[in-house]
Amino acid sequence: MKVGIVVFPGSNCDRDMYHVLSDVFNLDTQYFWHEKSLPKNLDAVILPGGFSYGDRLRAGVIAANSPIINDVHKMADSGIPILGVCNGFQILVESGLLPGVLLKNESLNFMCEWTNLIVENNTTPFTNKLKLNQTIPIPIANGEGRYYADDDLLKQLKKKNQIVFRYDSVVNGSSNQIAGVCNEDGNVVGMMPHPERAVESEINPIDNKPSTLIFESLLTNMGVNN
Repeated sequence: MKVGIVVFPGSNCDRDMYHVLSDVFNLDTQYFWHEKSLPKNLDAVILPGGFSYGDRLRAGVIAANSPIINDVHKMADSGIPILGVCNGFQILVESGLLPGVLLKNESLNFMCEWTNLIVENNTTPFTNKLKLNQTIPIPIANGEGRYYADDDLLKQLKKKNQIVFRYDSVVNGSSNQIAGVCNEDGNVVGMMPHPERAVESEINPIDNKPSTLIFESLLTNMGVNN
């Protein structure tokens, strides 16, 4: 089973993600530079966190126009699981693969702290081993992580079960405390917190199992025994 990590100028969580996928979960994991193409034999694609293009203009907007995004669109349309974390989430939104907008945090400050997520959708390739309403202790690290959706879009997201994660408290002013969403088909998921920073007990002071289940869900979706 092969997983591709897309790397942009300014990505800085790509190695963290590689370590988790390759060393913790023993997946065949490869980096793909944003100017290259994605091979058709990938089983999943990850857009990692960071500051692509230094967050110039707007976080994720330049990276969303990178050549490789055309392949990401094709894979999304074919049902391949795609996960965008933090900046990766911003890129998926800016490229039109996920609905909504990501704005500056309500505090206008960069936030780096532990928070709790509540699972709202456990039917995606990244949440199928989680329970509804399960709590996930997980870190956030972003300056433009406030998810915004107007009333009409919020109604659609709720109706189509596209809200995947919520914060359990007001963190950055996100609409309905949304921390992660998916596309209508459920195979493309974006989330602001960093699961790759929470799966190992050495760096998770609270409980690493829930974040581990995010990656174990992908293994289950890919047909890998875990």
